[in-house]
Amino acid sequence: MNINIQPYRKQILQLGDRLQDVRFIGQVAFVVIVLLISWSGVKSIQTNYALQKQITGLSQQNDLQLLQNANLELSNNYYKSNQYLELSARQNFGLAAAGEKEIVVPKAVALSKTQDIPVPGGVVIKASTRGRNNFEAWVDFFLHRTAN
Repeated sequence: MNINIQPYRKQILQLGDRLQDVRFIGQVAFVVIVLLISWSGVKSIQTNYALQKQITGLSQQNDLQLLQNANLELSNNYYKSNQYLELSARQNFGLAAAGEKEIVVPKAVALSKTQDIPVPGGVVIKASTRGRNNFEAWVDFFLHRTAN
């Protein structure tokens, strides 16, 4: 194998001469310093971005918690109000305000006034399931069966 190494040897010697030149070494040192400063700047920008993202996330969580607290405070105020107490007494205990009369409507009369709700596609949804359980109603709905 006969390789001519003379051109490579000449280039290596020229590089060695360049490395002894003060101006070239100064330029290389300047480039290295600029690269280090740039790298440091990029890392600080990246760190600041991550911290800002974390601050924003925590701020959003704080705002959400404040809204939830305000919502709970409104709920508590509602439960303390006379309006809620009256409504609760009506629903849970069957109580009425003074001077009111209660009218009891038989279930058969109330259900006789319901109407079927037509839906496009030929499916008819009954307004009342009339004693059927929820599972049976869903099965009938998905199998396109009409309720009896």
